[in-house]
Amino acid sequence: MNINNLKHKLIEYSREIGIDKIGFTTADPFESLKARLYQQQALGYQSGFEEKDIEKRTEPGKLLEGAQSIIAIALAYPSKFKDKPVNTKGHRRGSFSRASWGIDYHNILRSRLNKLEAYIREFLPEAKIKSMVDTGELSDRAVAERAGIGWSGKNTNLITEEFGSYVYLGEMITNIPFEPDQPAEDLCASCHLCVDHCPTEALVQGGQLNANKCIAFLTQTKQDIPEPYRKAIGNRLYGCDTCQQVCPYNRGMDHHFHEEMEPDPALVKPLLKPLLKISNREFKDRYGFMAGSWRGKKPIQRNAVIALGNYKEVSAVPDLIDLVESDPRPVIRSSAIWSLKQMISRCSDESIEQAKYRLEQVVSNEENEDIKKEINLLLEQIKQCKETVNWETEN
Repeated sequence: MNINNLKHKLIEYSREIGIDKIGFTTADPFESLKARLYQQQALGYQSGFEEKDIEKRTEPGKLLEGAQSIIAIALAYPSKFKDKPVNTKGHRRGSFSRASWGIDYHNILRSRLNKLEAYIREFLPEAKIKSMVDTGELSDRAVAERAGIGWSGKNTNLITEEFGSYVYLGEMITNIPFEPDQPAEDLCASCHLCVDHCPTEALVQGGQLNANKCIAFLTQTKQDIPEPYRKAIGNRLYGCDTCQQVCPYNRGMDHHFHEEMEPDPALVKPLLKPLLKISNREFKDRYGFMAGSWRGKKPIQRNAVIALGNYKEVSAVPDLIDLVESDPRPVIRSSAIWSLKQMISRCSDESIEQAKYRLEQVVSNEENEDIKKEINLLLEQIKQCKETVNWETEN
């Protein structure tokens, strides 16, 4: 079959199976990306979640023998939903980023790529094909950019004129010599809103991200979140949308093309306190189908603990002390102590006294020296708070 005819057929078929945008590019090495990645590596800006072999990330020929072209696809996802759950004192809620709404996008895009692959094989049964989504070696953004899907914004997201940056990306390497499309024009111009509004200044400059400071990364790591960034976490449980929310190209963008991407408001804005004691089975049953569950419940629980501290939600004090008292994970206990520090000054005399008594019992049995030190600092803060309350009462 004529390759140009096949390309047109693929474009038409892609619309039939729910692909919102498709583009074609060569399988040539991504030389400029390679230079940037080596620079990122030298600066220590990588997250550790990406493929470590930079050559594989930038040379499609190392992933598929005889690679000649790459097909890039994009699916638009929603940015808003109706009936937002009430978030009130005593019933505080956390937040999953928009990229984790609905069914895990990896599964959605793989399904579309599988259909595209099957369609190609109807015409070229011997075609060599390798598909990937996000967790593959190639940079989805770099492929989509070169294939004309959109341009790489200063927030390091791919931005499309039709859907803004609210798009999921996937790609397919083939040995079919498709005619490449023209790369999209960069339309960010002099705008720096995303850089200026990044909560942790992770956007070092336009187009360069220190992943270790990015909230999207911090909410996924299983380690302690560095204290300077905990307040910036806010109520985020997974991911961060700030750099997308402020982008002018996302203004008014809210596309509901795919039913499997529609969010359950109670899941993407869940109550925080129930998350503190959720079991592994409950977590998997409730959140397992979402992209935001891939790291398990520990990071989500830690983020819920921090969010309660940022809210200064004093009704959670007993729950947080329960964690300090009995949770075996130092990261969770340390986060709980930090959150208690944020809200002690708001507690009543009675609740301060109860917290003090329970923590004194905990610290007497604590074997972890770092945790013990943190509890003692918290007890000192409680003591100072009580002295302040007594002074104000007497005067």
